[in-house]
Formats: sequence, C-alpha cells, structure tokens
Amino acid sequence: MTIDQIVLEARRQNCSDVHITEGMDLIFRIHGVMQRSGIFMSDQETEDAIFSMLDENQRDRLRQGHDIDFSLTSSDGNRQRVNVFRQQGKVAATIRLLNNTIPTLEQLKLPPVLREMAEKPRGLILVTGPTGSGKSTTLAAMVDHINEKEARHIITIEDPVEYVYETKKSLIHQREVGHDTVSFASALRSALREDPDVILVGEMRDYETISAALTAAETGHLVLSTLHTTGAAQTMDRIVDACPSEAQNQVRTQLSGVLNGVVTQCLIPLAAGNGRIAATEILVGTDAVLNLIREAKAHQMGTAMQSGAAFGMHTLNSELCRLVREGTITAQAAFQFSNDRKDLEQYL
Repeated sequence: MTIDQIVLEARRQNCSDVHITEGMDLIFRIHGVMQRSGIFMSDQETEDAIFSMLDENQRDRLRQGHDIDFSLTSSDGNRQRVNVFRQQGKVAATIRLLNNTIPTLEQLKLPPVLREMAEKPRGLILVTGPTGSGKSTTLAAMVDHINEKEARHIITIEDPVEYVYETKKSLIHQREVGHDTVSFASALRSALREDPDVILVGEMRDYETISAALTAAETGHLVLSTLHTTGAAQTMDRIVDACPSEAQNQVRTQLSGVLNGVVTQCLIPLAAGNGRIAATEILVGTDAVLNLIREAKAHQMGTAMQSGAAFGMHTLNSELCRLVREGTITAQAAFQFSNDRKDLEQYL
C-alpha cells in the first residue's frame, strides 16, 4: 500500500494523524483516540513506503541518526506534515493531516478577542498548548484574518510549512527552516530587513529565537508564535526560564512591553462523539497583567484572568464549565483536560 493510498484512507475516516511503524499495524488517531486501522504491512513494505517520501539527502540523514521533518502533498492536493524517525533500530513515521483550506476564527468557534488581537498593528501573540491541540490551525486562521482585512506584508517562518496562504489583501512570504533558511533565529533577524508588518514564528524553541522575536515585537511588528505550555502563567515562566539568568530581568521587561495576549488551547472530544472542540484560556495584555509580568508574579495570572472578563479573558476551567453546562462536552472529559481539578469542581 502506498503512502498516498494510506493518506487518502485516513482522510476518508476523518483522521488527524497516521502512525506507521515497521512490524506494527497502521494506527490512526480519530477524534483524539488512537485506533488500529486494520491495515497491516510487512516490514519491507513499511520501509519502502516511508523511504518513498524521502529524497537521497534525507535518507542519508536518517541513516546518520537524524529525525526528518518535511511536508508532503497527496494526490488530492492536500498537505501533510511528516516526521520520520527510528525506534529500536526500525524506521517509523508520523503523518499529521492538514486541511487544504484555512478555517475562519468563527468556524473554529474561537472567542472574538482573537480577532481583536490579530488586528493590532504591533506586539506579541502566543498560542500555546500540547502537541496536537490545534495551535497551527488557530495561528493560520489569525494570519488569514489579517490577509483578508488588511494590506500588510506577512512573513512566516515554519518547520515545515503547513498551511499555504493565498494572497488576498496582504503579501505573504513563507519560509521553511532547513530549505529557505538555516534556523528560526536567523530568519527572524533577516526578516527585520525585509520590511514586514507581521511575522509568524512557528515555535519559540530557544533563547536566541525568543530574544529575536521580542526584539521584532519591540521594533513595531506584530509577531505570532507558539509554545508547548498548558496555561498562561506557565507560558510566562517558560519564556523567562529558557533565558540565561543574567538576561531574565531584561526578558521580563521586554515581555511586559509587547505582550498582546496568550491563547492556551486543548482539543476536547464532543459529547456526541463526532469530533472535537477547542477549549481556550485567554490572557490579554492589560496594564495589570503586564505589571504582573514585570514584577515576576506570574502565579497571580489566574486571578487576573478571572477578573478580566470585560477584556475577553477567561481561565481554562471557566471555559470547560461553560462547555459542560451547554452539553457540548462531558464532565468526565472536562476533568481529563483541566489543569486544576479542585477548582473545576467548584465551578461545576
């Protein structure tokens, strides 16, 4: 069975991810749940299928012990994000299926405050959450909202490029790390000389990237990026902790001057069992919030979000409670995804 046939079958079953491993059944993730696909391939067939996606340079790098990240377009015109790796001496691949069309913020049922954040002329917006929580889709929806509404120059730096944008009102350049540029940090530094209005950084992985992103936001650009954190307070601490101790106070000061907001999200199975919905935690960069960042009081962010409803803020637990009361998700699912179960009990 070819990779193309596997991808088409996965899409037919409304899959989000495909896991291919030598010596194992093909596994599909459907609505967040890992399921056996019923498709079994021999070791040789599996290796041939995975290697068919790689060029000679990528094959050499895999043999040398590197993991390979790239994007793949299937025969139906849709794109996939692929990671190829080795485990126990055998080759394996994970394929994330992407939508060809970029959904709107309204279609994703995301709060209106995200639209307000995207329309700001400058500052830093962070979308956070665990792997597979829909961060890339949310960011793409925000970028495409800008693309529809304003004539701006948008540069995206991604590893790999996931959603491909059509030019509407904005000019969009998409750069892929490893192909078009060496690293996120070097592309960010170059971007400042490329007359951008908006810069999308796929991930703030290290101090060099964080520093360059903060500088870009300080110099009058709108910067959007992601982090793998599960709450707004944790996001602030993660950024600061990723920096050398001598630079942490400066980073706090920079953050408190540029942060527009943090959107933390997780994808939760619907009670009806026919899909998933994004539950969000929203932190908006109000004067009170920025002061907490400046004074290293991230632990007080929860209180700030609870009292900041007028600015569009809410905690994850308040959102989970709303979704349970509406019957959208079950209480059991809410507790599974809550980052403070005792607090959620009080809400419910």
